[in-house]
Amino acid sequence: MKIDIIIAYVQRYEFGHERDFVPPITGIHLAAITPAEHTVNVFHQQIDKINLDTDADLIAISFFSGFAMAAYNLAVEFRKRGKTVVAGGPHVTYCQSEALAYFDAIVTGEAENVWSELLKDFTLGQLKQAYTGSPCDMKDLPTPRYDLLPDRFFIKKVIQATRGCPFSCSFCTVPSLNPGFRLRPVEDVIRDASYDKFSYWWQRKIVWFWDDNLTIKRPYIRELLRKMIPLKKWWLTQASMDIAKDPELLDLMKASGCIGVFLGIESFGVDSLADANKRQNKIDNYSAAVKEIRKRGIAVMAGFIAGFDHDDEQSIINMADQLMKIGIDVPFLSIMTPFRGTPIYTTLNKEGRILGERNWNFYNGYNVAFIPKKINEEQLLQAHRALWKKSFSPLYAFRRILRGAFTLRMGAFLLSLFMNSFYSYKRIKRNYPIDMSKRNDVIKAVAPVQYHEQTMVAAS
Repeated sequence: MKIDIIIAYVQRYEFGHERDFVPPITGIHLAAITPAEHTVNVFHQQIDKINLDTDADLIAISFFSGFAMAAYNLAVEFRKRGKTVVAGGPHVTYCQSEALAYFDAIVTGEAENVWSELLKDFTLGQLKQAYTGSPCDMKDLPTPRYDLLPDRFFIKKVIQATRGCPFSCSFCTVPSLNPGFRLRPVEDVIRDASYDKFSYWWQRKIVWFWDDNLTIKRPYIRELLRKMIPLKKWWLTQASMDIAKDPELLDLMKASGCIGVFLGIESFGVDSLADANKRQNKIDNYSAAVKEIRKRGIAVMAGFIAGFDHDDEQSIINMADQLMKIGIDVPFLSIMTPFRGTPIYTTLNKEGRILGERNWNFYNGYNVAFIPKKINEEQLLQAHRALWKKSFSPLYAFRRILRGAFTLRMGAFLLSLFMNSFYSYKRIKRNYPIDMSKRNDVIKAVAPVQYHEQTMVAAS
């Protein structure tokens, strides 16, 4: 059987990306766990033109909420052509009834324990409408199918060593989507990190851990990093700020080749941190924590969210100077988005503050899908845009690059140089995040098609 796996995408910047940095791991992981008797292709709508007239027997689409409209459009077009289309991912897990109107079958939760069952049922003409995945034990997972990634992705070696997160941030679906905290065997992770069949030296050199919080289990991460040292790789990941209080771990991160760590700082406001349920973040410690990490020559990337109930226009715009002051090398700036499955969605929905007339295009991290408390929707959007433009102005980007030239190790400096140049170039070109309220032409809603004959048989 031939299977096309598609990672759906909706353009988020006015002119798209000038460079495609890193792929999600979903598609190449799903391809890797597909039984060997099947032929698999992986397509990323972000960079690939999707062939609607493919000869594949089965189409599998994975997507986040912000890309749901694209996924639904693809499903409609494929089903018009008589294809069977299945779907999975966070959006499907939390919007099952909606998704079932567009797809012949859905997979909720984690796919590892049900994907082979779905494929077997399809070949027998006994496809069920819903498959409920259970938490994977993370053992014996194969190496992702890096060979299926196009060279347009600058970095290809994406890996997951752990799954889940012990924290319960109000805006995050991870605790319910990936419950618990699970670890892959260190030997399996090292095997994947050692994979080197790539075209370019940096694709062989750089390892990107797609983990939500890689460093939580200290004995595990210490064992993993000790075994990473002989590989002489550059690696980056996401972690919580408490690593700054563990000098032994930081030294080991440096020795094993860490060039960047992403911290979810989120806000400089005490009340906003409470809204985010990020009480583990202490504003007074930000500067010292960043300094401890950067002391090892490791670049600090950090996420900031605009739109918590205690945010106003000025506090949002002020973040541009605050993140410069504490020494952040690469900021990631988003608007608070009430995804289904999060505590903040539950709260806003109960309060009647979800903007129901705004479709899933507004759930991309750069648009407003709810009614803010202190300011209105347009003020929040414009404050975020002002923050974005100031933070990635040529002056601010140059200052971060210059600071990194004197304080960061080579790989970390190149990371800062690339990322700051990437976003600053967008700023110079006026390639801003799309305001979806003015761009309904990006992806329009389409009505689902009726089940075709083949699916009626398979689903019965």
